[in-house]
Amino acid sequence: MPEQGLAKRVLILNTVAFTVCFAVWTMYGVLGAFLSDAHLLKIDKAQLGWLIGAPILTGSIMRLPVGLLTDRYGGKPVYIAVMLIAAGGVALTSLATEFWHFLACGLIFGMAGAAFAVGIAYTSVFWPKEKQGTALGIFGVGNAGSALTTLLAPVGLQKLTQGGENLEGWRQLPLIYAGALVLMTLIFALSTTNRKPAGSGQKTWASMLSPLKSTRVWRFGVYYFLVFGAFVALAQWLVPYYLSVYGMSLAMAGLMASIFSLPSGLIRALGGWASDKFGARATMYWVLASCTLLFALVIAPRMDIVSPGESILADRAGTVTAVSKESITVDDKVYALKVAKPGTEQTLSAKGSSLSEGNLILPKSDSWQEPIVEVGQQVKKRELLARGITHVYFQANVWVFTGIVFLAGIMMGVGKAAVYRHIPDYFPNDVGVVGGLVGVIGGLGGFFCPILFGYLLKATGLWTSCWLFLALLSALCLVWMHLVILKMTRTQGHHE
Repeated sequence: MPEQGLAKRVLILNTVAFTVCFAVWTMYGVLGAFLSDAHLLKIDKAQLGWLIGAPILTGSIMRLPVGLLTDRYGGKPVYIAVMLIAAGGVALTSLATEFWHFLACGLIFGMAGAAFAVGIAYTSVFWPKEKQGTALGIFGVGNAGSALTTLLAPVGLQKLTQGGENLEGWRQLPLIYAGALVLMTLIFALSTTNRKPAGSGQKTWASMLSPLKSTRVWRFGVYYFLVFGAFVALAQWLVPYYLSVYGMSLAMAGLMASIFSLPSGLIRALGGWASDKFGARATMYWVLASCTLLFALVIAPRMDIVSPGESILADRAGTVTAVSKESITVDDKVYALKVAKPGTEQTLSAKGSSLSEGNLILPKSDSWQEPIVEVGQQVKKRELLARGITHVYFQANVWVFTGIVFLAGIMMGVGKAAVYRHIPDYFPNDVGVVGGLVGVIGGLGGFFCPILFGYLLKATGLWTSCWLFLALLSALCLVWMHLVILKMTRTQGHHE
């Protein structure tokens, strides 16, 4: 087969296999919630978090050793081994009855997440450097596997349990996932050709690990912590976010969360093309700057606040002779008062109903003054006549919010491809190990970010605290990258 045809076939099979693996990797996001809600597994929210995180942890940590093995032995045998191990773990889940059973099975089938490190290295050896960004971007479309699980697994569980009449029918879902993995493994084994990077057989394990001494590798890892790790975290975190902040049903919250996760996975191919066309560095500038802005736009929490405002004080001592909503008269001095806009009192008495009505986009405020004195009362100079009240409310319109999060997801998808486009340029013979470590750091972001989001929510009481963290992280990455590029430019100019 001509080289171009072989490269395309391997890319297609890598991408499909990665999609299946990613769907398996995130299975507990749906299955864990189902088992908990149906009281088939009695666990608290903290245990549910650990259950969801267990596969993410394994898939993240194993990316480095799997990347090393791919560089040493080639992608085909390693990919097959990864899928078979994951298939065994997910099949065992169908037999689980206790929390620790599910935890152990999750740690085993979490190996599916390590497929990314295999696919990146295996795809790279078939494509020339000038086309690797596009090829790796297409491969990264497999991230959409998480959205497929979010959309299809709830429907599958509904049918398998006959609408809740046969709750034990859930055990067929892991078997379906396992069957999909085994079938994919057979197709992969029969249709691909193994290939290793040039000179990989002569390398020692120590020499293969030597690129990890480079600060550049760890910097790429921090970028990936943001664009991939936070993506995986948000794909799960947005469901309770929509439930709690906007009072949506579980089905609608899942659909809204998929608006973020599905396009982000699919757009990764565009990120690879943009990295080839405009350069990975320029693409990352756009990604990090956009993420900083977009995350900053959703930091303001949904609010309905009444606060002290500008008050009215007596200019001189005297007797109050008249009091109304519009004015206060002290002797012959009339003090005009600000009056609340029509409807403000009803808004306040509704205790925040303004937040769930209308299509407000920007925060709105109103201020007015209310008399606190009575006719006949003696007042002294500088004594308070009317207290000021300011009412600020922000609806945090759900469609505007979703639109901003949708754009952030797209930029994160582009960024995932751009980060990995750097690797073949700087480490052409170590794509597996470098890609593995970058994947480890990014994957750990998917494990730690939900935990961090939870602690921030607990400490501040604000759901939007997660956006503040992500905005600061985006800004940090942008500044770090810019400083490094300035240093590189000065060094190159000095040599010239």
